[in-house]
Amino acid sequence: MGTHLPSTEFDGTAVDDQREADAEAVMGEPPAQMVQLLGPDGKLGFDPVFTGYAEKVTPEVLRGLYADMAAIRRFDVEATALQRQGQLALWVPLTGQEAAQIGSGRASRPQDYIFPTYREHGVAYTRNVDLAELLRQFRGVSNGGWNPKDTNFHLYTLVLAAQTLHAVGYAMGIQRDQKLAAAQGSGEEAAVIAYFGDGASSEGDVHESMVFASSYNAPVVFFCQNNHWAISVPTNVQTRVPLSNRAKGYGFPGIRVDGNDVIAVHAVTEWALEHARQGKGPVLIEAFTYRVGAHTTADDPTKYRHSAEEDAWRAKDPLARVEKYLRAEGLADDAFFAKVKADGDELAAYVRRTTHDLETPDIRSAFANTYAEAHPLVAEELAWFEEYTAGFEGGDLPAEPSGQPAAKAGHE
Repeated sequence: MGTHLPSTEFDGTAVDDQREADAEAVMGEPPAQMVQLLGPDGKLGFDPVFTGYAEKVTPEVLRGLYADMAAIRRFDVEATALQRQGQLALWVPLTGQEAAQIGSGRASRPQDYIFPTYREHGVAYTRNVDLAELLRQFRGVSNGGWNPKDTNFHLYTLVLAAQTLHAVGYAMGIQRDQKLAAAQGSGEEAAVIAYFGDGASSEGDVHESMVFASSYNAPVVFFCQNNHWAISVPTNVQTRVPLSNRAKGYGFPGIRVDGNDVIAVHAVTEWALEHARQGKGPVLIEAFTYRVGAHTTADDPTKYRHSAEEDAWRAKDPLARVEKYLRAEGLADDAFFAKVKADGDELAAYVRRTTHDLETPDIRSAFANTYAEAHPLVAEELAWFEEYTAGFEGGDLPAEPSGQPAAKAGHE
């Protein structure tokens, strides 16, 4: 007997924004316009505001954006395989969201500071974070994996929506630093990007961060990747109107962009960051995209959504539309795409090799780092631990049992 999904919540769910537009019409609001420059057919369109920004994306830059998206998708496949083989405790896939992440990440400048959730592997790639280092946290051998000061890319945030508050606070700090630098005739303008998902948009932290950002005109861009599913909760349960419309309530611009169109995402993000750097205040970007795979490797999306919905979104694949355009315009040939594939395989081999070589830190350090000063209870627990490990040959801990269920990350 096949699995029956609840008809009251899932049957007939549209995969575009028509339902939300209809809801706006009922309330007397005009439908939200979605910025799209490169359609699923691989043809380039026009936008009165953002085409000027898109024209900065030269053929060389566009080939680079495609190569980035292909590389991070190959990395995602490899990381998923590593988790299935027991090399990672958990993995958070990004397939389907490559354009939203690569387009926005490449639109930022080195001085901009980025606060991610736990799925922004593509953004990390654009900020020169070593992807093998990124896997340290998912292997369970580090609380972070990289030094944010080296890349202006913050550590992943597993506490849902907390990073939006951190981002606004950091942006307010930048704002004050820049005023001081301007008075001294030095410094360069910078902004902050805070990434979060459609599920996280229902958290109070997002509301509070937007209130502060608006009140203090903070130079921050809120980048919401609306991938349609907060684990098993669809977007239409999260909101009745496009998420970008929420910016109206805070008094700053909100833009909905086709999150599978890397050119449009790059253009919109570049505009938003310029807006923030120039002291004009925050911007909310809603990247309308789709999470093709599972929420995490501990999730089974077949339990809550139909395969037909996934198939419809696969037809909007962000890589396929760029490849169509590059080939149709004669901007890339078979040799280019073959090299991109070879580079992706090389990246995957590097990630696999270095992941296997990651050493597990001595768990005794956890006892030493619990309190600033010695604590009798911790000392007692450490003594028990030392006695326990001494019972194994060589005094080493036994291997972790396989097949243990991993906890799910929060709703994005």
